[in-house]
Amino acid sequence: MQPAIDILILSNGPGELATWVKPVVQALRQQMGDDRNQVRLSVVLSPCANASGQEAAIARSYPEVDRVQGAEHFFPFLLWGKTAAQWDWRSHGVVLFLGGDQFFPIVIGKRLGYRTVIYAEWEARWHRWIDRFGVMNENIMTRIPQPYVHKFTVVGDLMAEAGRWRSEERREWGAEAAEGKEIPSLLTPHSLPPHPLIGLLPGSKPTKLSLGVPLCLAIAEQVYAVNPATRFVIPVAPGLAVTKLATFADPATNPAIEQLGWTSAILVLPAAPDERPWLKTRSGLRVDLWTEAPAYDLLSQCSLCLTTVGANTAELGALAVPMLVLIPLQQIDLIKTWDGIPGLLANLPVIGGRVAKLMTHLALKRLGRLAWPNIWANAEIVPELAGALQPKAIAAIVQDLLDHPKKLQQMQIALRQARGQAGAASKLAQLVVEALREDE
Repeated sequence: MQPAIDILILSNGPGELATWVKPVVQALRQQMGDDRNQVRLSVVLSPCANASGQEAAIARSYPEVDRVQGAEHFFPFLLWGKTAAQWDWRSHGVVLFLGGDQFFPIVIGKRLGYRTVIYAEWEARWHRWIDRFGVMNENIMTRIPQPYVHKFTVVGDLMAEAGRWRSEERREWGAEAAEGKEIPSLLTPHSLPPHPLIGLLPGSKPTKLSLGVPLCLAIAEQVYAVNPATRFVIPVAPGLAVTKLATFADPATNPAIEQLGWTSAILVLPAAPDERPWLKTRSGLRVDLWTEAPAYDLLSQCSLCLTTVGANTAELGALAVPMLVLIPLQQIDLIKTWDGIPGLLANLPVIGGRVAKLMTHLALKRLGRLAWPNIWANAEIVPELAGALQPKAIAAIVQDLLDHPKKLQQMQIALRQARGQAGAASKLAQLVVEALREDE
C-alpha cells in the first residue's frame, strides 16, 4: 500500500492563486486522485505587496484544497515550523513552490523532510538545494549551470492555462465586427459593449498613477470622439481604493493634470449594489472601475489595453491581449518606481530626483525590451511608446489598430508564441509525482 502523502503548496498573491495554484491543484487531483486520506493538499500563503486580503478565502474556495493558512501566520511557520492551527504532517511529501520567494521551499522542505519542486516563470534560483524545477520555456534553461540541468524540465506556461479557458468563448474581433455581433460582457448592463472594449492600466504606485491616470483618460476621450461605440474600463490594482485612484484624476490633488493639459474626472459611486463605480470625465465619458482581482476574465474581453511597464505586461501577454505600453516622461525626475537598491536611492531626499533621471535614462537604452512580452521574445512584439507622450498621437495609434483588426490578431498570435507551451499544470503535477517516487 502506498504511504499517505502531503503536498504543501507555497504561494502568495491573487494572480498566483488564480493562474498557478488553481490549475495545478486541479491537475494534482486528476493525476493523484481525490482520496484525502491518501493525498492531502495544503496551501500556505506568504506576504505579497499586491495582496488584496482575500487570498486565504480564495484558496479555501478551491475544492481540491484541504487546508489553508493565511499570510499573516507565514513567518512564524517559516521560523519555527508550526502553523497557527498546529497542523500535523505526514512522513512523505513535497513542497511545491507557486509564488513567493524561492528560498522558502528550501527551509520548509528541509524541516519537513520533503522533496522540493519549484515552478520558475522568469528565473530559477538555489539550484543546488532544490530537487526539481518546472520552467516556462527554454530561455531559462540557457542560464542554468551544467551540473544542475538534469533537475530542469520545460513544462510551459501556467498563466496560459488562465487564458485558454476564456479563449474558447472569445471570437475574433474582425469576425465580430463583420457580423455585427455583440460580445457577452462582464461589465454591468449599462456598459455592455458593442465592441471594442479598451482596458486602461495606469499602474498601482503614485508616481505612475499621477501621469498614467490623466494620460489614459485623455487618450480615451480622443478615441471616444472618433468612435463613440468604444467602451473603457480600468481594472483597479489590488489594494488601491477607488477613492484613492480618483484623486489622480482630480486637478486639486494631482497638479500634473493642469500642467500638462490632460483630462480630469470625478468618481461616481454606484446607486445600486449590482452597479460599479466609474469615472466621469469632463466631456461626460464613462470609464468603469473593475475592483475584482485578478481581472483576467475582464482583460480577456479587451480588444486592446493601454498599460505601463511592469507586471501588467506579463499578465496581458499571458492572456494574449494586445497592448500599447506607455512610458510618459514629462516628469522624468519623479519616476521612482524602481525595485531594490535603485528604488531606495531614487527615493532619497535631495539626490533622489537625479538618481531617478539616471535610472530612467539607463532603462530607455533598453526601449523595445522593457515590457515582459518583448523580453520573452527578444523583440518588440508590443509597441513601447516613451517620451513626452501626447494623447492625440496615442489615440491615433489606438484607432489605427481598431480600424485594422488584423494588426491586433497578429499581435495576439505573437504574444501566444512568446509564452511557453500549453499543458503546464499537468506537466508540473507529473513532476510532483516523479519527485515523490524519488523519495520512496
